[in-house]
Amino acid sequence: MLQEGDVAPGFVLPTDGGAPLDLESFRGRSVVLYFYPRDDTPGCTLEAQEFAALVKEFARAGAAVIGVSPDSPACHARFKAKHGIDLHLASDGEKTVVAAYGVWVEKSMYGRTYMGVERATFLIDPDGRIARIWRKVKPKGHAAEVLAAIKCGKPGKNAR
Repeated sequence: MLQEGDVAPGFVLPTDGGAPLDLESFRGRSVVLYFYPRDDTPGCTLEAQEFAALVKEFARAGAAVIGVSPDSPACHARFKAKHGIDLHLASDGEKTVVAAYGVWVEKSMYGRTYMGVERATFLIDPDGRIARIWRKVKPKGHAAEVLAAIKCGKPGKNAR
């Protein structure tokens, strides 16, 4: 299980436009990497809209925002167009990145267990280390909470 202070696992994933997104290309600035279960569901839509509404403030604070789910690049493109979301959305169809970050977990609903993405956010510092982790995120207000952590300059207790 990843901890604050660990080196963030690198990845290259396709985006909504099909172009690859390489985490390494963001080196030198902070990255808000948020994992969500599915495009166009109520909680995931709210979370994406809240991050999108603050994306310029994240940029002013020196941070890029990247959303990751197992949905396809085409699904991401439809989701962004439908809701006017202007964020990087990366497709982890093979589920290698969600596994590397420990957010591909067993879930339970109505007595049935299944594997799915745990809603979580990782703040990665400019040196590529995990500065802060939020697990089992509730979407409402989460983007503002992450932005506040960046702005106050205390991204994580174990950040190096």
